[in-house]
Amino acid sequence: MEVKPGYKQTEVGVIPRDWDVAIMETLLATPIQNGVFNEPSRKGKGSKLINVIDLYGSFPVNTDDLERFHATQDEILRFGVRHGDIFFTRSSLTPEGIAQCNIFREGENETIVFDCHIIRVRPNCGKAEPFFLARYCMSRPARRFLVTNAKTTTMTTIDQSVIAKLPIALPSLPEQRAIAETLSDVDALLNGLDRLIAKKRDLKQGTMQQLLTGQTRLPNFDGVSSTKHTEVGDIPEDWNLECIENIAHITTGSKNTEEQVEDGQYPFFVRSQKVERINTYSFDGEAVLTAGDGVGTGKVFHYINGKFDVHQRVYRISDFSRDVNGYFFYLYFSTHFHNRIMQMTAKSSVDSVRREMIARMPVPLPPTKVEQTAIAEVLTDMDTEIAALEQRRKKTRGLKQAMMQELLTGKTRLI
Repeated sequence: MEVKPGYKQTEVGVIPRDWDVAIMETLLATPIQNGVFNEPSRKGKGSKLINVIDLYGSFPVNTDDLERFHATQDEILRFGVRHGDIFFTRSSLTPEGIAQCNIFREGENETIVFDCHIIRVRPNCGKAEPFFLARYCMSRPARRFLVTNAKTTTMTTIDQSVIAKLPIALPSLPEQRAIAETLSDVDALLNGLDRLIAKKRDLKQGTMQQLLTGQTRLPNFDGVSSTKHTEVGDIPEDWNLECIENIAHITTGSKNTEEQVEDGQYPFFVRSQKVERINTYSFDGEAVLTAGDGVGTGKVFHYINGKFDVHQRVYRISDFSRDVNGYFFYLYFSTHFHNRIMQMTAKSSVDSVRREMIARMPVPLPPTKVEQTAIAEVLTDMDTEIAALEQRRKKTRGLKQAMMQELLTGKTRLI
């Protein structure tokens, strides 16, 4: 491949001519090491402890909710973390998951140590900007090296020696800092979107609870002010309480999983949240679907209005009464059915749904379909807003990945 002027071919790919390729161990202030042995008897108090699971969260590591571990003074000296420490997971169930990377940003005065299933590298800040180095360890060339050199038996593992020999494409310190700051700005945007989405979801959850039970009435639907006590709690005096079998038809599908077709013409509802495809349809109209057994029992719900087909162990609730809004029903059913089936079994989980669990479930209904529709529209608008934010977050993540590829290989220069 021809290399354009100003660039050179190296073991990590094509990089700018004024960049170097350095080996990880030459950029460190201290030797690479594993963390403290996490004895269960010492959990619950003392220093905060960074575990493997904490590396899979936000970047840098979120230290707000770390578990506690009683570390000795010697362990704190040996395994205490500092600003800019970079961490890698030592093992994974799959090669792709090995050496998950994250970094610690100092933000509190509490002592924090790290677990023995984590490998730490501590950069020499005079040679490498820690946040640039951590970003590079997530790049395609670095991931390729780490995955290729990991050991796979029953688990995929990685040794300190592999990380020590990781080749790094290294610009000057000012350019490293500029790259790190730019990517941190994108992370700040993503974190802001995460917080906003979480806030909107909480707001929707609270609004659903209020509107679907009549605790709050929409304008023009004030009705009566008095309430009545029912088996689902207090509801407005003018609301009705109806069992599902009295307001809809309940049946199951007849198809098998093997009948699904990739890129099929119609939706095919099976026992998971993922909607498969099929080239036939047995139903045409409005329906609510829920898994009859499997891991999705009481947790998987779908709403459809159109042509579709259904697995033989998926319940179809359809043919709603004239005075029932199907989407209002879906909203109430999908948020309350799991609690109902858990109350009907003495076990901590339920393996399958019996028809009567659905049929005899009481549903509170506003007195008119107009009010039900108005409630459904309010909640649909909230869903639309959340979906738009999630799409924006997805695009921003894609932009971040593209920026990382451009900046960490020098295809785009900031200095």
